[in-house]
Amino acid sequence: MAKIEPGFYERGDVLKISKALLGKLLVTEINGVRTSGRIVETEAYAGAGDRASHAWNNRRTNRTEIMYAPGGVAYVYLCYGIHHLFNVVVMGRDVPHAVLVRGLEPVEGIDVMLARTGKTRVDTTLTAGPGSLTKALGITTRLNGQPLTGDTVWIEDAPALRPREIAAGTRVGVAYAMDDAYLPYRFWIQDSPWVSKGKGLTR
Repeated sequence: MAKIEPGFYERGDVLKISKALLGKLLVTEINGVRTSGRIVETEAYAGAGDRASHAWNNRRTNRTEIMYAPGGVAYVYLCYGIHHLFNVVVMGRDVPHAVLVRGLEPVEGIDVMLARTGKTRVDTTLTAGPGSLTKALGITTRLNGQPLTGDTVWIEDAPALRPREIAAGTRVGVAYAMDDAYLPYRFWIQDSPWVSKGKGLTR
C-alpha cells in the first residue's frame, strides 16, 4: 500500500485522526530490514488544553518541541527510562497534538521482531502495548522527529474501518490528569487480540 500523504496528519481533529489510523500499517526499514504491523490501538493527546498531554498549558521543552511541528512526524520519547513510545504528531504547526500508538498486529518481519525482543514464539506480548511494539519494530528515540514520509519509519494506507469496528475508552496511565483522565480518547479495533491489556479509568 502507498504511504499516507502528509495532508492526512494535518486534517481537522486529533480524535478523528486517532480513529482513522486504526487498520493502517506502521512500517520500519532499519539496516535494510522491513518490519510492519497493523495499528489496532491508539490514544489521542489534545495539546495545550489536555492535562494528559506533554504539551499541557503550552509547555515547550527540548523533549516536547517536536510536538509543535506540522503534522506527519514521529514523536518518540523514553518512558520510565526503559520504554521507547511512538507517537504521531498531527495538526498544523504550533498545535501540539499527537497520537500514541499502543498496539499492533504483527504483519511482516516477524522473525526479526522475535529476535529483537528475545522471544522464541509469537504471542500477543510481542506487539500489544506501546513499549513492546517499538522494541519489535526497532523504534527508538533516534527516530524522534523523523518525517513519516521518509524511508525509515512510515505509515501505509489501508481501507477505513466501519464505525462499529471501533471501540473507545479512557486512556491508560494518566490518572494525574484529573478530569481529563476520564476523556474517551483511547480507540481500538473491537475483538483484536493485539490490543494492550492496559486499563483506563472509570468513574
